[in-house]
Amino acid sequence: MTIGFPRESRLGAWSRDMRDLTKLLLVCVFLTGLLGCGTTKSYTATEQLLMSDAVDATVAKIDFEPLGGKKVYLDSTYLKTVKTTQIIDSDYVISSLRQKMVAAGVFLVDNRADAELIAEARMGALGLDGHNVTYGLPATNVLSSATTVLGGGALIPAIPEISLARHEAKTGAAKLAVFAYKRENFEPYWQSGLARSSSDARDTWFLGVGPWQRGTIYDGTSFAGKRMSLVPKTSVRQTDRFEDYRSPQLFTAAIKEHEPVVESMSDLEEDVQKIDGAEVQLASGEEATSEADTEPVKQ
Repeated sequence: MTIGFPRESRLGAWSRDMRDLTKLLLVCVFLTGLLGCGTTKSYTATEQLLMSDAVDATVAKIDFEPLGGKKVYLDSTYLKTVKTTQIIDSDYVISSLRQKMVAAGVFLVDNRADAELIAEARMGALGLDGHNVTYGLPATNVLSSATTVLGGGALIPAIPEISLARHEAKTGAAKLAVFAYKRENFEPYWQSGLARSSSDARDTWFLGVGPWQRGTIYDGTSFAGKRMSLVPKTSVRQTDRFEDYRSPQLFTAAIKEHEPVVESMSDLEEDVQKIDGAEVQLASGEEATSEADTEPVKQ
């Protein structure tokens, strides 16, 4: 004897399965809005510019003029960082400090024993931060993964990014401090205080159009690689100190070497007197000669 299930029972079971699958899909779609994704990529020129720009702005804030005219040894023991070929390291910081010190009239020496003062520098921060914001649905393959796990269904392709707008921001930061003391007796001489600066780069897309690029590493605002003129904001990068740091300069020692040699006024006056005296002597000699020529010869 064969026992069969009513048609209504089979339809009810199928309906419950479909409802369960629908709920699962809805949960997956809901979770898609809560999920994020991370990517790993190598450092690019933008990241290097952000870090070096932060270092430049930080060094420009330090005033080394109190050390001008002194023999100074720069102690960079506390500036050492991990050496890499892709990011800015302590070598750029040390060279930037040395350039700023030379521009302020400091006489740098290579040996501690030859120095009057020891300038010790330290670095509190040198790094990058960044974040991305997507206004819409980010790209995801959650539904495709769910159907693979459940099995028995057609594969659902990954959902591409569907966004109204997207904003990407990166920030570079640097923090430095320098202090100096006398080499002979370790007597404190000067300190710079804490110098800290940051740089940023911001890219914005709206409805797939962009990027609008703004930030300290850009010359104004640009759209799709073309510059857009905006009123710049006042920052350390628009001060005379920062401009003196980044612009080419010819210092006093080089100017003296290239100046033409000009005699002092006293030397010029002596030369004029000598010339006048020689002319007077020459004139008197000519008069004597003329008188001798005109004098009659006695028989």
